[in-house]
Amino acid sequence: MRYVVIVLLGFLITGRGFAQELPLKKEPVFQAGEVLKYKLRYGFITAAEGTLKVLNSDLKFDNKPTYKLVVDAQTSGTFDIFYKVRDHYDSYIDKTDLTPYFYQENVREGGYKREDKARFTQDGKKVVSNRGTFTTPTTQTFDLVSAYYFSRSLDISKLKIGDKFKLNYFLGDGIKQLEIEFTGRETVKSKIGNVKCLRFSPSIEPGRIFKKDSRLYLWITDDGNRVPVKAQVEILVGAVTMEIKSAEGLKYPIALEK
Repeated sequence: MRYVVIVLLGFLITGRGFAQELPLKKEPVFQAGEVLKYKLRYGFITAAEGTLKVLNSDLKFDNKPTYKLVVDAQTSGTFDIFYKVRDHYDSYIDKTDLTPYFYQENVREGGYKREDKARFTQDGKKVVSNRGTFTTPTTQTFDLVSAYYFSRSLDISKLKIGDKFKLNYFLGDGIKQLEIEFTGRETVKSKIGNVKCLRFSPSIEPGRIFKKDSRLYLWITDDGNRVPVKAQVEILVGAVTMEIKSAEGLKYPIALEK
C-alpha cells in the first residue's frame, strides 16, 4: 500500500531537465487555504482517500517565509478493515522559489510504523536526513509533496505533444528522477464537472506492481490552477485510478467545458 501511495504522489510530479533550473511562472498557481481531496479506486472499489492542503507557516528557514504543505492518506471501506493505513506528510517550502527546506513523514500501515525527516540545502546541493547525507545534482531537488506543488507552477506555455520532462526528488535513501511525456489535451468527467485537461504519461518501472507494458496517465486542469483531476495505471491485477472529489480555495476558476 505504501508503494501505491508513493505512486499517487508521483502522479503529480513533472519537470524539465536534469542539470538545469526549471522555469517557474512569476507567482505560484496555488495559495494558502487551498484544499484538494481525492479518492483512490481499485477497480470499482474505493480503497483509499487523500487530502492535500496549503497553509501559511510561522516557521522561517534561512530567515525566509514558508508555506506548509500537508498530505494525509488513509484507507477506507473494506481495505481499512484488513490493512489500515494512516500516512501523514509535511513539507515546508520557500514562498518564492517553492523549493523545500524541511520534509517529514509519519507512516502507519498495518503493523508497520516509520518516521522520516529531511533537511534540504539547495545552494549546497545537499539533503540531510535521518537515513544519511545525500548530494543532489542541482539546486532544485524536492520531496514528493513539494515536487507536486512546484511542478504546478512551472511555465509550460511552450509545451508540445511528445515533449518529455524530468525532475529530481529525494525519497527515503537516495535522489531519484522521474520522466514525464506530454501526450495531449482531453476533457475529463469528474466530481467537479467536465474539466478541460492536459494529459501526461509519467515513466514507471515494470515489475513490483506494474505490468511490463503498463502506461500511467495523469490529467491536470488546463487552466491557471494546474490541479490534478485524474490518474490511472494498470497493475499486475486490475487497475488503480485516482479521482478528484473536491477542490476548495483555488486561485483561479476551473476550466470547465461549457
